[in-house]
Amino acid sequence: MQEQAQEKEAGWVSYRDAYRAMVTFAKYGKAKNFLQNHYQVAPKDGSQPVDGLRLTLSGRTTQLNLPLDATGRTTFPLLKAAYDENAMLVLNRTISQYTFGPRISIVARVDGVYESADLRAACDQALQYMRHTDASYANRHCAGVRFAFLPKSDAAVRVRDPLRESTLPAGQGAAFDGDANTNFRVMVYRFAEWPEKVQVISQNAPVAIAPVIE
Repeated sequence: MQEQAQEKEAGWVSYRDAYRAMVTFAKYGKAKNFLQNHYQVAPKDGSQPVDGLRLTLSGRTTQLNLPLDATGRTTFPLLKAAYDENAMLVLNRTISQYTFGPRISIVARVDGVYESADLRAACDQALQYMRHTDASYANRHCAGVRFAFLPKSDAAVRVRDPLRESTLPAGQGAAFDGDANTNFRVMVYRFAEWPEKVQVISQNAPVAIAPVIE
């Protein structure tokens, strides 16, 4: 019954609008090798569950389920046919309770070992891209990166330099700046708090790695 009620409340957003927002990253010609771009469906209210949330691309000749991760992100298909058909992105919830849009993040490494120089470069790439799309980032700077894990995870992130190895303090918060869901286990590696050349090690795969831009 609950699922049927949710289906009745389902709404949609324009695939064309989403396509235009997402294709900007695909066409971006500057450095972005450390970055990835997803389409995110995020609750406006942190109490809204992401569990059971389903996003479907629906057009005359296109029907595609777009699986959402714990942060509400999905890999967005750039399909000319769906664009030409003015397809819909259908959500099985009331769409007014959610925001829709691109979400930049840093690509996770399979081995979980990150050189500090790479994380600095990744954050800078994200900042440069955000400046490309939003003038309000002109006077902001890179402060670090945030590792986010599932709420009940016991994941740890360590920082290793030639003289010591330390574990970053864990807290509870949002995976991305501005998200209402603040239930993730998060650790922030701040550039200013560590020597310039260190390794950052995450033995557990994070849900997301986000640039911290202030």
